[in-house]
Amino acid sequence: METRALAHKVVVVTGAGGRLGRQLLQRFAQEGARLAAVVHTAEQARQFQLPEGADGAVFHAELSDEAQVAACFGKIWDRFGYVDVLVHAAGVWAERPFLEMTLEDWRALLDANLTSTFLCFREAARLMRGRPGGRLIAFASMQGADRGRARQAAYSVAKGGVVRLVEAIGSELVAQGITVHAIAPSVIRYEDARKEETGVTAAELAELCIYLCSPAGVALNGMVLRAYGRGF
Repeated sequence: METRALAHKVVVVTGAGGRLGRQLLQRFAQEGARLAAVVHTAEQARQFQLPEGADGAVFHAELSDEAQVAACFGKIWDRFGYVDVLVHAAGVWAERPFLEMTLEDWRALLDANLTSTFLCFREAARLMRGRPGGRLIAFASMQGADRGRARQAAYSVAKGGVVRLVEAIGSELVAQGITVHAIAPSVIRYEDARKEETGVTAAELAELCIYLCSPAGVALNGMVLRAYGRGF
């Protein structure tokens, strides 16, 4: 019988209710992973369905709230007893002219994209200690990896912060057997996109995550994978 690559591994996917999150869950389930799907609200958690046949559970938290994130990962620990992989796919995109941006707008984008990454990475890494082969994976963006965009100051700054966070803690945590990675998409394409549209597909991003969880992923610790796809 063929052994699936991630059999018995516990994989946490945040932003599980989004289109990218669902694609990630489906792909990790195909590799035999045990799934911890994290959505935003209790109501979403009650209605959420894991991929058919998958072993796992659904959790919820406001991911920019420290207490909620800690409680969520505590419940994941209680359910599984360990964590091997976190794919942090939660985030928010928005644009607004800089001169019209409020402090509330600014903080909301940084909290949703950068603070949430910090909190989820920290709590997941605490549960990975003493268990070699841990992976922390976040999604940056072209704006964060290469150059900020007009009308996207807060988003660009937040995703640039994700890049630097990955670099910094990749160096720090590798001695504990944990590697840290960022994938920077251009435009994410989904099933309903036309074939000629530019960008990278959600399925391709899921494959990159699977690759980073392989032994070869260690060589990419602290790196940003620019996943721009076609047209860039």
